[in-house]
Amino acid sequence: MADKPQTRWCAIYTRKSSEEGLEQDFNSLDAQREAGEAYIKSQAHEGWRLYDGHYDDGGISGGTLDRPALQRLLTAIQAGKVQIVVVYKVDRLSRSLSDFAKLVDVFEKHGVSFVSVTQQFNTTTSMGRLMLNVLLSFAQFEREVTGERIRDKFLASRKKGMWMGGTPPLGYDIKDRKLLINAAEATLVREIFTSYAQRGCVRTLKGELDATGRRTKNFMSSTGRVSGGKFFSRGHLYHILKNRIYIGDSVHKGVPYPGEHQAIVDQALWERVQLRLSTNRNGTREGAAQPNGLLLKGILFDDAGNRMTPVFGKKGDRRYHYYVSQAVIQDRPDESGSVRRLPAHELDKVVSVGVLAKLSDHPATRRFAKRLLTSSQTEQLAALRSVIRRATITHETVRISFDLEQLFPNELTKNEEILPSPADVSELATMDIRYSARPTPRGLRIQTGSVQSPGEPSNALIKALARGHAWKQQLLAGEAQSFDDLAQKAGVTRRYVSRILRFSFLAPDLVEAIFNGHNDPSLTTQLFRKPVPHGWKTQRELIRLIT
Repeated sequence: MADKPQTRWCAIYTRKSSEEGLEQDFNSLDAQREAGEAYIKSQAHEGWRLYDGHYDDGGISGGTLDRPALQRLLTAIQAGKVQIVVVYKVDRLSRSLSDFAKLVDVFEKHGVSFVSVTQQFNTTTSMGRLMLNVLLSFAQFEREVTGERIRDKFLASRKKGMWMGGTPPLGYDIKDRKLLINAAEATLVREIFTSYAQRGCVRTLKGELDATGRRTKNFMSSTGRVSGGKFFSRGHLYHILKNRIYIGDSVHKGVPYPGEHQAIVDQALWERVQLRLSTNRNGTREGAAQPNGLLLKGILFDDAGNRMTPVFGKKGDRRYHYYVSQAVIQDRPDESGSVRRLPAHELDKVVSVGVLAKLSDHPATRRFAKRLLTSSQTEQLAALRSVIRRATITHETVRISFDLEQLFPNELTKNEEILPSPADVSELATMDIRYSARPTPRGLRIQTGSVQSPGEPSNALIKALARGHAWKQQLLAGEAQSFDDLAQKAGVTRRYVSRILRFSFLAPDLVEAIFNGHNDPSLTTQLFRKPVPHGWKTQRELIRLIT
C-alpha cells in the first residue's frame, strides 16, 4: 500500500489593481480564487489542502509590497502555516522584478513553493525560476508601457487645458470634470493677491487672514475624505501667489498651457505680485535669511520629517543663523520633532568634523578625506554638500545619509587597491554623529568648545594635557597631598581632577600628535571619563591618529 502523501497547506492570493467592479456579487477576485481552489483540488493526490484564510487585495497596485493581505500572507508563511502559494497569474503577486526577488527569497527561506494556475511552473525547480523571471520581466515591461501611455495622455490633456483631477484650488469648484469659479472664494483669492502686491510680506498677509478668521478651502473627495478648513500657512500662501491657474493657465511639469477655465486674477496684478516675490527672494532680506554658506541647507530634517530651514536673527551688528523646523515656521509646533531650533554654523561644524573624521578613518574614503583636508573652506563645503544626501537630527545625534555615487566617483574607484567592497558601501551609507547641547530660552545651544577641525590643534585637549602634567608634578613633589587637595586648590571637583590627570599618562607620540592637531577630530576630553590603559600600545589603538 502506497504511503499517504504529506499534507501541504496552500494559500490563494488574489489582487486587482482598480476598485472597478469589486462591488459586484462575483468579481475578479472571486474568479481568481475559484480557479485557485480548483487547481488545489486537482492536486489533492499530492497532499495539497486549502489553507483556511483569505488573502485578497482589491484596488491595490502590484508595484508595491505594502499590501494588507500580502503582509498577512507573509506572516502566515513565516509562522510555518503555509507551504504553497497559489495565484492566478504571476503579476497578481507582483509586477516589480526587484520586489518579486524579495518575495522569492522569503519563500525559499521558509521552504514555500510558488505556483501560477495559468502559467504552470513551480519555483522549486531551476526551470520554474527561469520561466518566472521571463514572465515577470514581461509583466514589468507591460506596467512601464502602461505608465508611459498614461503620462502621454495626461500631457496631451494638459496641453488642451483640461483639469486632470485632484483637490480643486481655492477659488474653484469642480463640475463635470471642469473648473468653475466659486464667487466667494474668488473674492478671497483677489484679496490675497492685492494685499501682497501692496505690502510685499507674506507674514503680514497671514496675520491679516488669521485675524479675520479666513481659512483654506473645505473639500470632500469622492471617497468621503474631508480636507481643508485650516488657517493659511505661509507655505500655502506662497503656493497661491505663484499658482498660474489663477491667470487661466494649466501647468504640466513647469510648462504653462492655456486652460479651459476662467482666470480669477488679471495679468497686471499677477505681474506685480511676481515682481514682488522675485524682489524679496533676491533682495537683502531674503538673501540674509537663506545664507549660501551653510552645509546642511536644504538637506536637514527633524526626526518628525519636517525640513529644517535656515533663518537668521540679529543682535546689534551681529547676525545669527539658525536651523528651524518648518513645523514651527508654519505655526504647527505640535508636529515638530525633538529638535525645533539649532544654531546653524555650530551644527555645521559638528557635522563637518564628524564626517571628515569618519571618512579619514575608513580605507575606502581616506584618499577623498585627505584631499578635502588640504582644500579651501569653500571647496571643502562644496565637496561635503555633494556627498551628503540627507541629514536627520534628534536631540542627541545627526544621522547622515551619503550619496554613494558621489562618495565613490569613477576616478577614485579605477584603482583596485581602493575599490570599495559591498561591505564598505553598506557601512558608509549612513553614519551617526553625536553632539552635546544645552537648552536656552531661544532653543538648544551646541557645545562646541571641544570640537576640533581636522588638522587644527584642540585648545581643550592641549589645556587638559598641560593641567594634567602640572597636577602630576604637584603630587610627586608633595605640593599636593591628594586628589581632594588638588580639587580644593583649583576650585574644581575631585572627579574632574581624576579625569584630567589621565592625560599625564599618555604616550609621548600621542601627546605630540595632539599638540600638532594630528589626532582624530572626534577625540575630546569626554574620552577620558573612563580610565586610560597604561600600556602605550593599547593607548595608540584607542586614540587614532591622522597620518
